[in-house]
Order: sequence, then structure tokens, then C-alpha cells
Amino acid sequence: MTNAAIIVLAGTDGHSNLGRLANGLEAAKEFAENDGDELELIFDGAGTQWIPELEDEDSDYHELYQSVRDDTAVCDYCSGAFGVEDAVAESGLVTLDDHDGHPSIRSLVDDDYEIITF
Repeated sequence: MTNAAIIVLAGTDGHSNLGRLANGLEAAKEFAENDGDELELIFDGAGTQWIPELEDEDSDYHELYQSVRDDTAVCDYCSGAFGVEDAVAESGLVTLDDHDGHPSIRSLVDDDYEIITF
């Protein structure tokens, strides 16, 4: 059994960031498909910009995102800082604000999660 926290920090600008998103979603899917694993997929920093696109059914990555959506959360502070707080609220995704408006990485480590960033 593995506890994995996959954190997507890559924004929406550029081909390399698209690659980071795709790799992060694929890694998350691998953990989600294993019944013994616990997954937290967190969109943080500029990564919060992906939520409006991933929620769009016409997005190339919508289906992959849907396969891990139940394990997805978003940094509350960063969604506001990057102008996507309305889209995040409309999505109904959980927002994390347990450390000054941000997800608590320390809590994840304390709960034996492996932290993987993209």
C-alpha cells in the first residue's frame, strides 16, 4: 500500500507544462487504479489554472482527469491568486487551506504520503 500526494504546480503556458500535466494525471491514474493505494491529487500554484480546462468536456485531458477527479483538491489561496476561484467553486472540488490558505505539505508527510510534484 502506498500513500501518494501528486502535486501539479505547472501552469498552462507552454508545451513542457502540458507534458507535466499529462504525466501528473497519468501517475495519479496509476495510483487510483490500485485498490491498496491512497491518492491525493492537488493542483497548487500555477497548476490551479488547469481546472477550467480540465472541467471542459472538450478538453483533450478531460477523460483522464475524470478518472482521478474524486481524489482531486485545489489550493484555495492559489485559485484566487491565479484567477480561477470561480471555476474551482463551480467544479465543486475540495479546496485546501489548512496552512495559511495553502495545502499542508507537512500534514501529508506526517500521514506517510510520498510527495510527487509535476
